[in-house]
Formats: sequence, structure tokens, C-alpha cells
Amino acid sequence: MPPASTAPPERAPFVCAGRIANAMRITALDEAAESLGLRVGQGLAEARAICAKLDVIEADPAADRALLKAIADWCDRYTPLVALDGEDGLMLDITGCAHLFGGEERLIRDVDHRLTAFGFAVRISVGPTPGLARACSRFGGPQRVAPSDMAAALAPLPIAALRLETQTVMDLARVGLKTIADLLAAPRPPITRRFGSGPMLRLDQALGREGEPISPRRHLPLLSAERRLAEPIMTEDQVLDLAGRLAAGLKTSLEARGEGGRLFELLVFRVDGRVFRIEVGASAPLRDATRIRALFEERLSVLQDELDAGFGFELVRLNVLLSESFDDAQPALADETNDREDLTRFLDQVAARLGERALRLPVSLASHWPERATLHAPVSDASKSLDLVPPQTQKAARTVRGLRPLRLLDRPEEVEVMSAVPDGPPASFRWRRVQRRVLRAEGPERVAPEWWVDDEDSPPRDYFRIEDTEGQRFWLYREGLYERRTVRPSWFLQGFFA
Repeated sequence: MPPASTAPPERAPFVCAGRIANAMRITALDEAAESLGLRVGQGLAEARAICAKLDVIEADPAADRALLKAIADWCDRYTPLVALDGEDGLMLDITGCAHLFGGEERLIRDVDHRLTAFGFAVRISVGPTPGLARACSRFGGPQRVAPSDMAAALAPLPIAALRLETQTVMDLARVGLKTIADLLAAPRPPITRRFGSGPMLRLDQALGREGEPISPRRHLPLLSAERRLAEPIMTEDQVLDLAGRLAAGLKTSLEARGEGGRLFELLVFRVDGRVFRIEVGASAPLRDATRIRALFEERLSVLQDELDAGFGFELVRLNVLLSESFDDAQPALADETNDREDLTRFLDQVAARLGERALRLPVSLASHWPERATLHAPVSDASKSLDLVPPQTQKAARTVRGLRPLRLLDRPEEVEVMSAVPDGPPASFRWRRVQRRVLRAEGPERVAPEWWVDDEDSPPRDYFRIEDTEGQRFWLYREGLYERRTVRPSWFLQGFFA
């Protein structure tokens, strides 16, 4: 009896297919399918005729996009400047970062080794410009290109490597321009006149003659500190201890800037590639490592079930995303400072556990209309806005607001009003099917439309403070004037007094 074979079974060529223009077409394929002559955009029926054993799975663009974003998060370990490049690529700006990994070649090997271990087939190229790196990685160019070799690396690649429109590539091919070498040798003015500025602009960008910025997915942090671990950590306490140490390391940098952090981000990289992002905010600029650790502890107490350690965490990073000027407290104001710190500590703990919108305060806005005069902002932002207003102004504002109700409806509700005189206060009104007789009325208080926001035909409002025979107090307004355009103005109920 012959010995059993230990070789792995041969895998069938694999493609993804989706409906495009009322036909099933290939959207992605592996190298085995590509070696058979199959291509993206080819009809599925034609592909099956070429390879009867073709393994087909339905395309899922949303899942592909989510996977690409997850890989982009994982690539944050190399540089914070990571951008999506189309539907199946990433662009990393490693300027000033490669030396942290032993140089560009070792960085390339590290990325290739890790992603291959995750089961991905990747093509990586490093070049002086984004256009050059993209062209080489997608069209078989060198893996690493020096600035002096840019033209030589681009020359043998097809015109399509310059990210031109398909029709432009076809038009260039009709006149014999099929490779970038052909375009390099062609005179520029005729090419621009016939095909527009696109071909030469893309060529100049790839060669570094024109700038081409990378648009990263996330904003670059103001300050950052990280710890790469020789042995993965498993527990939440270990993560928090590292967060506290990293916060202590950032304190010196914040002091040098004369600032404190307002928004912090903790990144935890799991061994299998998953990345957890945890954000906490502070209601006042913060440097104290103990308090920063406590904020993350509050946040993790809510996310405990979601922060699955798996096989452990291998990298922890702390970013300062937002900072503000930090004012050191004077000794004479120690008691007042302690009271304020207790308040901010409470606000920060509640926001970290329940979210920043759990506590909100009304903030005055520059608007005549009551429904647009206030905004309920998170307490951290609202308290900051109040700190910028002088005490005299706050007192005056409270005096004016004393004439306004504390409770407003989400939107004014129309009421039926009877008045003794057309332009006088209501004698009675009907709201929500209940007729109410007016005992006292004060007003009117006229509010004009905002000419810089509202239409010029918007009517003014006359507001009245009303008390009915049952002692309930209402805030009504009449929209429009009898003597101007409107024959019968409308009445609305907007709020209630205590």
C-alpha cells in the first residue's frame, strides 16, 4: 500500500464577483486566477468557461472597506500618517519614522512579515514621492527607490501606473505612448494640448517636481508616547499602569509648551493585529499622570467587556489630541483652586464613564430668537465658555434672562387667542384643547428678525408674559403685525415660567 501523501491539497483559483451593470463580474482575484489570464472586470460566465473549478464568493464592499480600515489602524504602529489609497491600498508617510525600525529595508521586511503572517498577500514599495511608491507597488516596480533612481524606476512601468483615467490611458496608447518611458521622451506642449494637463501633472508628481500631500485618516497628535513590550500584557491593570507611566513621560513635554491636555487617546495594539482606541476628555487642561490614569480607569470600567486581551497586547501608545494653555495656581488661591479641581475631577469622571454629553449646560448664543439663543453643550465646553465671560457680563445676562422662562418647548406650538383689542394682550387662549382665561398679562416685548440670517419678509414677534386664572404662567408671542402685510397674525406658545 503506497504511503499517504502529506502535501497540502491544491487550492482552486479564487475570485470575488459582484453585480456591475446588470452582469456578474470579477471584482478581485488571487494570483492563481491571475495566472490563468483572468482579470478584474471580466464577466463571471467567461471566467468559468476558462476555469471550470473556479472558486467564487460574492463581493462585499462594506466588509472589504472595514477590513482595510482595520489594517490602517494596525499600521499606526509605524507612523501616525496613514491614508487610504483606493479600495485596496494604504499610503504611509514614514518620513522621520524609518530609523525607529532600523531603516527602510528592515521596516519593509517587518511589515511584509507581519501581514503575511496574518494571511495577506501584500506588495510594498518605498519611494521619495507617493505617486512613485504607488506605481511601483501596484505595477511591479522596485521595492525601494532612491531619489536618484526615480526616472529609471518609473520608465518601464505602464502609463496606467500614473493614476490616469482609463479613457486617457487608451487615448495615449493609440498614439504609441504605452509606457512611462514613452511619456518621458515625448514633448510636453503637444501632450498637454491633446490630452490635457493630467498626464504631465501625474508624471511631475511621481518625479517630485510637483507636490502631492497625503491626507491621513486621522489628525496628527500634538504629543505622543509609546511602549513596545517584549512580552505581551494581558490585564486591564497592566494597561492602566502603562498609561500612567506614559502620561508621566508626557508631563515634561506639556510643561515645556506651557500647556495641559484636554483630549487624550490611548491606543492598545493586540498581538493578532486588532487595535483598540480609547478617548477621554478633561474639562480643564490636565498634566497630572494620576488623574489621567484615573480617567482611563473610569472609561475602561465601561468598556471592560469590549477590551478583549486575546493573546495579549504588544504595544501601548498615549496621544495628546488637544491641549490648551495651563495656568499654575497661586498659593493665595489654594482653597479656591482645590474646590475647582474637585469639580473638574467630578465632571471628568462622569464624562469618562457616561460620555461627554451626560452633563450639559446651556450656553448663550448671539441670536434674537429664543429657540436659537441657547445651545446645550457638554459641560466641559460650556464651563470654558462661561470662564471667558467677565463676572459683570454674567450678572447682566442673568438679570435679562430672569424675564425669560426657564423651560422652552422644543418648537413653538400654535394657539387660538381672543383679545380685547387687535394689537393688545390675550384675554383668553386655547392650547392643546384646553381653554384658559388670562388673569394678568405683561408686554409686549418686540423681537425683530435677524437680517443677517432670516429672510427680509420674516415677521417680527411681540412676546407676552401671561398668567391664567389657575396661577399658571406662560410665554406667548404674536407673529406678525396687524398694520403690516398680515391681516391676522398667528399666536404661539413658546415656554413656561416657574
